[in-house]
Amino acid sequence: MAFHNLLIGLFTFILFNLPFVAGDTCSEVSNTSDIDIKLALSIEYFNEQNDYWSTRCGALKPSCILYPSSTEEVAAIVRILNQNNETFVIKSGGHNPNRHFASIDGGPLISTRDLNEVIFDPASMTVRVGPGNQWDEVQEALKDSGVTVVGGRIGEVGVGGYVLGGGLSFLSAKYGWAANNIVSFDVVLANATIVTASSTSHPDLFKALKGGGNSYGIVTSYQMVAHPQGEIWGGNLVFGADKTPEMLAAVRDFTEYNTDENAGIIMTAEITALGAVDLWIMFLFYDGPTPPAGVFKNFTDIGPFVNNCKSRSYYDLLSSNNWAVVKGSAYTIATETLPLPNATVGAEVLSTLYDHWKNTTNSVIGVSGMIGSVAFQPMPKMIARKAKEMGGDMLDLDDSVDRIILEFDFSYWLPIDDEKMDNATVRLYRGMRDLIMQFTESGILPEAYLPLFMNDGYFRQDYFGRLRTVDFARSVRERYDPQGFFAGRTGGFKM
Repeated sequence: MAFHNLLIGLFTFILFNLPFVAGDTCSEVSNTSDIDIKLALSIEYFNEQNDYWSTRCGALKPSCILYPSSTEEVAAIVRILNQNNETFVIKSGGHNPNRHFASIDGGPLISTRDLNEVIFDPASMTVRVGPGNQWDEVQEALKDSGVTVVGGRIGEVGVGGYVLGGGLSFLSAKYGWAANNIVSFDVVLANATIVTASSTSHPDLFKALKGGGNSYGIVTSYQMVAHPQGEIWGGNLVFGADKTPEMLAAVRDFTEYNTDENAGIIMTAEITALGAVDLWIMFLFYDGPTPPAGVFKNFTDIGPFVNNCKSRSYYDLLSSNNWAVVKGSAYTIATETLPLPNATVGAEVLSTLYDHWKNTTNSVIGVSGMIGSVAFQPMPKMIARKAKEMGGDMLDLDDSVDRIILEFDFSYWLPIDDEKMDNATVRLYRGMRDLIMQFTESGILPEAYLPLFMNDGYFRQDYFGRLRTVDFARSVRERYDPQGFFAGRTGGFKM
């Protein structure tokens, strides 16, 4: 009896001395608000989980999916989250393949799907864009307005993460990063306060959000600069792998010598499982119905065996580029930045980097469903200048050198290959970094500031550690999220 009474007393002591913890977020939202909520086994839940680019993200199972339709509803969710200790994530387009960045196992997923406004204001020449949109949806909404905004190059990329990561666009040589074209952000802070960040209101937060990711708040709306837009020209060129030396020389020369800010490219090499496909695919863009003679001549002269470039609407180009989205597979993405080699050493440097990519890819060529790709994305001085002219951003590129941003992608089918593909991804980007540093130390490449491009970053890469603006980023985080609400409880790159 004495032992029994001791247990009761101990239980009572523990019960009345436990800190108060609110019910889980899903229950609280369901019981106290009209916010749309979907639970496992519902069709909407199933469809949302199948709407990730990587199946490894969709395999994670949130406790519920919340669909706020206003900034105020997002703030209401944040207030509830402040009463508990649950981890959570925010999802826009589901493009980022890093697990736990926009996907979660066991906590609430906040989908921005219903924050999907696209409102053009001719008086201010701005467009208010919700993070729940994809870029082809934005362009479709604007296609008859005669304007566009600086956005993604593939239609199915979501707005939210793209802008907060900087956002490289076909229009970047003309207008800078997408983030440079933001007039204001509507933001829900960690304490559930709603603020508008602009150059005149919360200017430190405004700057930090332009390439600073999700460390500061939940952005519920972007007011973007509207640029005049007519018919454009673009499409794809396809070349055999035997054209590799010519392709590498062409992208090097284009990065240095192109002066036409209307022209943009992505140049990708692709290898599939067991080497069934080994080729180059280019994405071309010109902001006008027909490019002047010679703009893309160093590529077309190589002799593509496919050329589907034509005059079309911007919307048509973005939606047609969706063929490049490989859903139904797991995939990884990583990045590196290099200063452009001069013409004398260009072949040596770029072929060495290409060979490292190809050797690493060939080491996993037997993995089921494997597709490996590397994208060469020119980052000429003119983009750095435009970014400064448009107000700057967290990457803070200077125009001392031309650069190329490299993007590495692996897709594959089976979870049993996760460890192998993770290892290959790490070997790939670390090896690239080592080679670039070796070329720099030997004087073959120039010394340069080489930040990483967040939108293409692997979760193991130190995005903030490569930024020279990191101290500013940390000071803004400490001001707007002193308790580490976003730093500790949601995914994404952290300081």
